[in-house]
Amino acid sequence: MLGVFSSTIVSPPEELVAAGCRTPSPKITASALVNRFLGSNDSAVSLQIGDHVQLAYTHKNESPLQPRSFAVKDEIFCLFEGVLDNLGSLRQQYGLSKSANEVILVIEAYKTLRDRAPYPANHVVGHLSGNFAFIVFDKSTSTLFVASDQFGKVPLYWGITADGYVAFANDAELLKGACGKSLASFPQGCFFSTAVGELRSYENPKNRITAVPAREEEIWGATFKVEEPSQLLQPQSS
Repeated sequence: MLGVFSSTIVSPPEELVAAGCRTPSPKITASALVNRFLGSNDSAVSLQIGDHVQLAYTHKNESPLQPRSFAVKDEIFCLFEGVLDNLGSLRQQYGLSKSANEVILVIEAYKTLRDRAPYPANHVVGHLSGNFAFIVFDKSTSTLFVASDQFGKVPLYWGITADGYVAFANDAELLKGACGKSLASFPQGCFFSTAVGELRSYENPKNRITAVPAREEEIWGATFKVEEPSQLLQPQSS
């Protein structure tokens, strides 16, 4: 799956911009990236949303254990890959029919988050159990919401194209050819929301996330890590 978003929707992460500047490497534009994706996947489907967003997906080489799905409801677009182990209980929680699949569930969970603001985003994602990665775009509010499961079982990467679009994909090689060193693995157990304005851990929402610059030989420009809680120094007895 692939999602590309202009700087009008999301500001390129500073850490990835810096990584690309440290080690300049070939990049291509967002439209060229989408065309490359479509060209390498005959059965791929793409969707242009306004002037600033493009989504694309394919069932080619799809794992039966981690299927990909796409849905649109109330101007909320969602790409989902993986499975939710607690889908049954979540259907009941959100009042959905037994036929509702993972992608519909995520849309409903996002709507709950949006309409009950300031409902904590980490609570919504934290209730999802399983292997997953998803991209949600709310056209009505121009909001982007992206998340990955706590174990990183479904790969997800993000980078910056030559024309400054932020791209998300489950294929590292695809983004490597488009984003150069302005590329990183999306950290597991985290979500990125333009409504919140930053990358956060939903397992440890109070912990900061830092980007460690990668070594020259690595394909990544940076590695995002959730910091451990700082240990309070115990006063020493005299």
